Amino acid sequence: MAVEALRLDGVQAGYGEARVLHGVSFACGEGRLLGLLGRNGAGKSTSLNTIMGLLAPRGGTIALFGRQIGGLAPERISALGVALVPQGRRIFRSLTARENLDVAAQKRRGGSLEPWTAARVFETFPRLGERRAQYAGSLSGGEQQMLAIGRALMGNPRVLLMDEPSEGLAPQIVADVGRTIVRLKDAGLSIVLVEQNIKLALEIADDIAIINSGVVVHQGAAASLSLDDDIITQNLGVH
Repeated sequence: MAVEALRLDGVQAGYGEARVLHGVSFACGEGRLLGLLGRNGAGKSTSLNTIMGLLAPRGGTIALFGRQIGGLAPERISALGVALVPQGRRIFRSLTARENLDVAAQKRRGGSLEPWTAARVFETFPRLGERRAQYAGSLSGGEQQMLAIGRALMGNPRVLLMDEPSEGLAPQIVADVGRTIVRLKDAGLSIVLVEQNIKLALEIADDIAIINSGVVVHQGAAASLSLDDDIITQNLGVH
């Protein structure tokens, strides 16, 4: 029987008086990659921020491997095994690459996944290893994205949330990031990927959920969605 790593049911959230999520429901299976797609302002990043505890849900439930985590503090959610690669990277520019990893390190709490260490991050991203002593602010955009991913992995998550990891990167670097995400999934991580690069998302995701105006309007296998031009055009505005 398939295990659900993460499930949202009827989640509502917003900023101030503005309601953004109007009952979002989707699930990510254990060891699977779920692409969360939608137009700008649809509620994708808000969904990730609510899962991570950066935004308090106003309704609904969020479960991590069956355990309710909705409304917990971000540090508690992180300790339970969720990590976020935020949009815009948000690395510590005045720290070295190695120091960025060290400040995020947490011990693995149970589970069968191989633990993440700085050495393993540098093995995964050799170019980052070569620049471990450089200040993060002096790294290229692609290297900074590698560092943002590596920093999240240092929390030893079971579920990895990724918000627009290809944003602002050259096509070759986007391809590298895509291959890295697939390797992370193959290593056993459950991943929720928010991505404006529809082609990339459909190529690497197992499943897709489409959010429109704060509601999930479609969820299914990525392979079947890639063949359905009507759903893509109607909800994503691309052909």
